[in-house]
Amino acid sequence: MPAPPLRIEHLTVRRGDTLALSEVSAVVQPAAVTALVGHNGAGKSTLLDVLAGVRTPTSGGVAGLAGASVAYVPQRSAVPDDLPVTVGDTLAMGAWRRVGAWRRLRRSDRDLVAGTASLLGLTPLLAAPLSSVSGGQRQRALVGQGLVSRADVLLVDEPTAGVDADTRTTVLRALALEAQRGAVVVHATHEPAAVEHADHVLALVAGRVAG
Repeated sequence: MPAPPLRIEHLTVRRGDTLALSEVSAVVQPAAVTALVGHNGAGKSTLLDVLAGVRTPTSGGVAGLAGASVAYVPQRSAVPDDLPVTVGDTLAMGAWRRVGAWRRLRRSDRDLVAGTASLLGLTPLLAAPLSSVSGGQRQRALVGQGLVSRADVLLVDEPTAGVDADTRTTVLRALALEAQRGAVVVHATHEPAAVEHADHVLALVAGRVAG
């Protein structure tokens, strides 16, 4: 069954003296990919933080998150270059919500990791240190971690920024398949190609919904 829609209601967030979001209201549909767009400073990352539950609104809120599982994939630049894990470890971390950190994966989770690696073209790299692979391959691994989580809500920050065309195509196809599974999929982006492949677009300007 698809996840319930997320209803963002009069969401306002202040960060110190900065009004990051102001009276944002929108409905984010399940079984669809929503592209979150806007210039730097428009409030995209702040909105993702609220949806992920890592930032508390100043006022307003989001209906539909209660009881929902959420996976949040940060920008590649937010992950340390020397993180001592393999590509396979990175994917497997997506299953931690179900099995616990560094616990032995169940057969179903191992199959899911293997299938996700195949989908993202990472199978030959599963034993490689994450720090040794290219930027595009690292981005695929981070997105793969979100896919393995099988969450009701998948949030991804700039999944196609600074990657090659093949990685962009692979990642966007993977996000579309996750939406077909019934998840709410939201990704922040500046990339026209990513916007074109989305089912819906939510545009922010200076912390408000455009238009």
